[in-house]
Amino acid sequence: MGGSRAQLNKPHKSRFSTKSSRNLHKTSLKDKSRIAKSERNVAKGARAARLQRNKMLREQKKAALLKEKRASSSSTSAPLVILLFGLSASVNVESLAEDLLRVLSNDGAGDVSSTVASSEYKMRITVLKAPHGNLLSCMEMAKVADLIAFVASTNSLYEENASDFGYIDSFGSQCLSVFRQLGLPNTVVFLRDLPSDLKGKNELKKMSISNLAGEFPEDCKFYPADTKDELHKFLWLFKEQRLTVPHWRNQRPYLMSQKVDVVADELNSGKCTLLLTGYLHAHSLSVNQLVHVSGAGDFQLQKIEILKDPNPLKLRKESDAMDSDDVIDVEVVRSLDPDSMTQEPLVVENVLDPLAGEQTWPTEAEMDEADRNQKQKRLKKRILPRGTSEYQAAWILDETDDEGSASGSDTDDGMVLDETEGYFRGPKETNNSDVDDDDQASLDDRDADEETDTDSVMMEDDNLTKEQIEEEIKKIKAAHAEDEEYPDEVDTPLDNPARKRFTKYRGLKSFRTSSWDPKESLPPEYARIFAFDKFAKTQKHVIAKFLDMEQENRYDCVPAGQYARLHIKEVPTPVASKLCLLAKTVPIIASGLFQHESKMSVLHFSIKKHDTYDAPIKAKEELVFHVGFRQFVARPIFSTDDMNSDKHKMERFLHAGRFSVASIYAPISFPPLPLIVLKSAEGSAAPAIAAVGSLRSIDPDRIILKKIVLTGYPQRVSKLKASVRYMFHSPEDVRWFKPVEVYTKCGRHGRIKEPVGTHGAMKCTFNGVLQQHDTVCMSLYKRAYPKWPEHRFPILDT
Repeated sequence: MGGSRAQLNKPHKSRFSTKSSRNLHKTSLKDKSRIAKSERNVAKGARAARLQRNKMLREQKKAALLKEKRASSSSTSAPLVILLFGLSASVNVESLAEDLLRVLSNDGAGDVSSTVASSEYKMRITVLKAPHGNLLSCMEMAKVADLIAFVASTNSLYEENASDFGYIDSFGSQCLSVFRQLGLPNTVVFLRDLPSDLKGKNELKKMSISNLAGEFPEDCKFYPADTKDELHKFLWLFKEQRLTVPHWRNQRPYLMSQKVDVVADELNSGKCTLLLTGYLHAHSLSVNQLVHVSGAGDFQLQKIEILKDPNPLKLRKESDAMDSDDVIDVEVVRSLDPDSMTQEPLVVENVLDPLAGEQTWPTEAEMDEADRNQKQKRLKKRILPRGTSEYQAAWILDETDDEGSASGSDTDDGMVLDETEGYFRGPKETNNSDVDDDDQASLDDRDADEETDTDSVMMEDDNLTKEQIEEEIKKIKAAHAEDEEYPDEVDTPLDNPARKRFTKYRGLKSFRTSSWDPKESLPPEYARIFAFDKFAKTQKHVIAKFLDMEQENRYDCVPAGQYARLHIKEVPTPVASKLCLLAKTVPIIASGLFQHESKMSVLHFSIKKHDTYDAPIKAKEELVFHVGFRQFVARPIFSTDDMNSDKHKMERFLHAGRFSVASIYAPISFPPLPLIVLKSAEGSAAPAIAAVGSLRSIDPDRIILKKIVLTGYPQRVSKLKASVRYMFHSPEDVRWFKPVEVYTKCGRHGRIKEPVGTHGAMKCTFNGVLQQHDTVCMSLYKRAYPKWPEHRFPILDT
């Protein structure tokens, strides 16, 4: 057989087709030995290099560990802070603190200072007592504690408000969750009120450990703490323990004040100089740096005085109990003054230029060209719907007006599809600086779908009666329940045209892929904030610059561990007086700030509602944010975290059981930092933990879109066509929103064909058979922004 039917055999599979090619790959014995020897040398050299590298890493870790141990136990290091926290109200922390301080000072009687230098244990310790029931004080003490000693009493087993574990009451479990969010340092558990007989003591101790072990880290140790011998044993073990603190605390210097004073400023009325005296921790502090006083704000330093240490480690026990508060004349070792050329300026907001957006007057040539274009448009014959006025015709775009305008049947509509950008845009773009209609509505009027400021203002009004406050709380809870059941759904108002009510909204062809310009129609608050092109690179550069400054041992820096007095200038007098009152119960913390950390920007937090908080948390509601050592007031908006999109959907409430993103106007803070959100509880002056989380990013260009859903119901259905009513109430609104795509809850997609009648009914076509019980929906979007806080720091609300 021939032609195309001829048999085709596979070629013979062979590596070498000829004898000469078979010998090409062969090498001589001499070359083989040379190659093998070089390979052995390379392998041997690589193994030696690997062993040398591992040895070097071990030596570096050993040297770092030895340096850390020497720094924590040397005479120049700051005293270690031990926080005694009672897990229940029945625990007597005062007596335990006195016993512990007497063991450290070897003093059997007399008053003992809270800071003791023990020559026997060769370490200095500051003992703090957490007041049970004061959440703010416990949080501030936990931020500076090197060791948290949880104190459990066997008497708490018989309390009525004890939890399932018996030893921990409701406040203790709440504080435990807060401490975990802040990051736990080293922890121990002291067991008190154990029986005196040995057998009963061991049995109760084992039972206590088995009940409490699940609430604490695995390396947490349990110690009986009824006698001085037991405390003595704990101190010897604690002396050899390696201390670990949360990473965010080791990033910046901080000072826990032991004494707070105020000096009046004669030149500036209403201002004063705040004096904070205490030990400096973690890092060196430059006099040219800015400092943040917890709850009060960011300030510049007037000077820093290095004082003689009132609790030196090398002195004997007769001077161990020296109380720094009783020293009248403290010797000043060295005084540091800032340099006006290198001091960090206190810049909070960007300088607003009102003429930045001014438009220049057009030239004569531009005006003549505009007149010619206008005449050509008038001469051109246009096909308009019957009854169209001249004003309405001015808004209708022709096919040749813009490249992005729609053509065909869409030219007689008010809302035009922009195919190049992928969304529907109304012809009248309203500036966001105008008062939002949504913000003027009340919760019982779902027509105004926006989160309202009226409710927040009413809740903060002191003139409201108890009945009015209860009514407002009921409205907020009803709106929260409705938002969970019917998210984003709003009703079209009967007395206000939809094209005016929703004029700021636009349709999106695809929420994920459609484009949205992040610089478009920004609110005036964006002129007051700062933004970075490459924030991660800026953060890396700022931290490296700070570490280099510390290693240089410059003259303007105070080393860590020194006893110093900070002179903080231009502090408002009411704020300073509040701090003096709070210093009796809450430690006042002053932390150093990096470059740019005083400037305002848009911060985004990953946030989750706390398990113990049941009340609804509404968007743009005033909350107190604790970010590391810093505290500030903010009014956040909540949004989802869409990984595959540059746009994120806004949420009206912070829902329980899942994470959301909270966006606020606040001073810049370099992540990672923990977040605790406090909110004033209803009917109580004490704040409650509303949410927890962490700092995520700083990005003013993050697009958060508020979504509303207009709904209508099929009146008549004929296969792929349907007559829909109650979505709009006038034919003009139907024509305005005609370019926007509609969909149903059963998954059908379609478009508006034309209005029917005079009451807002419309004909729609769909891509499938429509059911009579289905609901027709239309999604509209607008960009949402956080609310600028009325006051930035919570100290005056305390």
